[in-house]
Amino acid sequence: MKAPRFTAPLLLVVVGIYLFATAPPALAETRGAGGSLATETLFKMLANENDVARALYTKEIVGPGKKRGLAFREDWAEQDVVAGPLPALFLRSCAQILFRSRHPLGLRLGSDFPIESSNRFTEDEQRVFTEVRSSRQPRFFQNPRSGRQVAMFPDLASAAACVSCHNEHEKTTKSDWQLGDVMGATTWTWPTDQVSHHEAYALVKSYREAVRETYQRFLDEFDGVADAPEIGGGWPAEAAALPDADQFVAECVKRSSRQTLALLLADDS
Repeated sequence: MKAPRFTAPLLLVVVGIYLFATAPPALAETRGAGGSLATETLFKMLANENDVARALYTKEIVGPGKKRGLAFREDWAEQDVVAGPLPALFLRSCAQILFRSRHPLGLRLGSDFPIESSNRFTEDEQRVFTEVRSSRQPRFFQNPRSGRQVAMFPDLASAAACVSCHNEHEKTTKSDWQLGDVMGATTWTWPTDQVSHHEAYALVKSYREAVRETYQRFLDEFDGVADAPEIGGGWPAEAAALPDADQFVAECVKRSSRQTLALLLADDS
């Protein structure tokens, strides 16, 4: 196994990614721009961040929250609806926030059995996904039409809430999902096959900020609601409460940083 190469700029970026919530904002801007890594490594880092955030939201917010009477619906963003986003819509919100950012990073959740037709794979995506479903491993390739680098990661039915929601939904096109099934794929795109350490830092940070913004939008649903859960008082599994946005993201960082750092340090590009 090749030993990690610890260059001074890389170490600064590593520290920045690990501690970005409290690190000085100028860290990456002033001292972390040197060096680069393979875009495939970037995709793996972002997929890890995404997996952790979605699992935390699904298993420790949606599941326990439903048991305590909280609603999670497709129309959660409507003005007269007090509800949170379904896990797939949590990801879609993050993708939309990333799309509005200055980074040319693409994120999409697709399926061959989608509830929403807009999430159906294109013919080209379906060909790749057939291999992903069979191998249950990600695929990395260049889109011959756009020239962009692409990573397609299998999206698994990792929680009972995912299975029951899809099986019971009025618009479902498949009603026999089981835990562990490959329900679809999360696809990331980036324009080049290399990314600077500075960009890697900025993109991980940008994704975490998208998670925070989406989760805060969920909490904002309870503004002015008489029987709203206590915000910042804990997790649904412990009490009729919800973590605030800072607590939620801090837990995501705690759970994702070790693997994100390992991927960054192991890159041999």
